[in-house]
Amino acid sequence: MRRLRRTDWVRRLVRETRLLPDDLIWPIFVREGGGEPVPVASMPGVFRLSVEGCVEAALRARDLGIPVVALFPFTGTEKRDEFGTEALNAHNLVCRATRAIKKAVPDIGILCDVALDPYTSHGHDGILREGRIVNDESVEILCRQAVVQAEAGCDIIGPSDMMDGRVACIRAALDEAGHGDALIMSYAAKYASAFYGPFRDAVGSNTLLKGDKRTYQMDYGNAEEAVREAEQDIAEGADMIMVKPGLPYLDIVSRLAHEFAMPTFAYQTSGEYAMIMAAAGNGWLEEERAMMESLSAFKRAGAAGVLSYFSPRAAALLAR
Repeated sequence: MRRLRRTDWVRRLVRETRLLPDDLIWPIFVREGGGEPVPVASMPGVFRLSVEGCVEAALRARDLGIPVVALFPFTGTEKRDEFGTEALNAHNLVCRATRAIKKAVPDIGILCDVALDPYTSHGHDGILREGRIVNDESVEILCRQAVVQAEAGCDIIGPSDMMDGRVACIRAALDEAGHGDALIMSYAAKYASAFYGPFRDAVGSNTLLKGDKRTYQMDYGNAEEAVREAEQDIAEGADMIMVKPGLPYLDIVSRLAHEFAMPTFAYQTSGEYAMIMAAAGNGWLEEERAMMESLSAFKRAGAAGVLSYFSPRAAALLAR
């Protein structure tokens, strides 16, 4: 066996798992205003970009061979309310950024998140009533949000809210509105995780969240439930499914990918990214090697692709 490991060329020759820029989705945070990128303090190397900055990032993604960018808005408290009304504004940040990217870079895919947490004053993904997230009323608003995004030019609708029945309702709403070609990448298994903190900081909901999300996001001890969630979303019309977080749930990624033979994606979350960057910053890990090893792990588990904040750096490295 060691003869097959002796030199770099033979290791490359017999490598079983290969990571390509085609496997990467780049999550981008968009903010109001112009000017220079604004650093996200808890995510070294990640920035909030203006709409113009998002266009530049999309151009870079195209040149690096990254097929899709994912847009997430940093929404100030002045545009948040109890019902997440700004999510339905056809001129909100995400819609403006989507239109600008599609005009400048029509050949790149755009994924938009469907959930209300970037827009609600309480930081939850749905409508809060008497301390409880109500399902059906939330789904109704999410369907309208999905249509607004598709009308702006979004290619992939990504419901991340974890409300029951939302994929079927979103599919029906998109079809009825004439957006039958819009894809749905369901966050089929989204766990109530400690690894989301830096993301909530990046979109401005970290200090707003009242309570937690365990009444609608999955319990991290459950695997069979993930299978049922994925099966339901596929039956309701999802074109692709996702597992979030990524590395702590590689068993779920592998199981769903092989059980359903459906394009299955993993989200390398903000917390996973921040851990690697913090360890590398302290000299405890080799940053570049840890980045590539972690991304390759998703592919080895069976993922069709990965949403990762490392995407532009990884793609540039792969192009060398």
